Amino acid sequence: MFRAMSGRADDSVDFGFRDVPRGDKAGLVREVFDSVAPRYDLMNDLMSLGVHRLWKAALVRALRPRPGMALLDVAGGTGDIAVAAAAEGAEAVVVDINADMAAAGRDRALDRGCLDVGWAVADAEALPFPDMSQDAVTIAFGLRNVTGREQALAEMRRVLKPGGRFFCLEFSQVAAPTLRAVYERYAFGVLPRLGAMVAGDAEAYRYLAESIARFPDREALADLMGAAGFSRVRWSILSGGVVALHRGWRL
Repeated sequence: MFRAMSGRADDSVDFGFRDVPRGDKAGLVREVFDSVAPRYDLMNDLMSLGVHRLWKAALVRALRPRPGMALLDVAGGTGDIAVAAAAEGAEAVVVDINADMAAAGRDRALDRGCLDVGWAVADAEALPFPDMSQDAVTIAFGLRNVTGREQALAEMRRVLKPGGRFFCLEFSQVAAPTLRAVYERYAFGVLPRLGAMVAGDAEAYRYLAESIARFPDREALADLMGAAGFSRVRWSILSGGVVALHRGWRL
């Protein structure tokens, strides 16, 4: 996938193709998700043709939720992962920094009759949970939006029990050149127009495409996980590399 990378000062981070002061990114990301929260699930279905549900189902299968499993779903948005895990008996809590997204997720879960998921508004870089309290931690399509990814990964490892597992589902790099070219035209051409028509915000979905392009590749993400202390890090690709599922253990 095309990557617009540039040198930047140590106090800057990526926000799409822009470099912004580190302290500004969280607020900019919050504005994006405040804007799209009411139509977030509909847009996910439209822009992925529903395939995002299959990607999340693959994560849940790998997770193998069980009764009594303590699960933290970080940047959980509208709660798809947590709700599916709770249906198998897991004690799931969604953590999201965006209050509008958490509220939309809570309302959606209640509409589906799911009363077993907890909700917390908190930063992935400072999780309000004790050390070694969780059997599993997941983050699906959220790590791109975190300012300090290294800190967030360290926090997610901190709250895992020894033997606990971490899963990261995230957009990745399409391998086949022909498919990659089609994917890039779709991401940068179609998605912003779809966002404008459905969610009333083209810029939010232009940011989505740009943030995918600048996210670390599979090997680099695995290295970040290893540096955060995760063991047995590996990944699998889905949909030809459009998405990758990384996993690691706290041993």
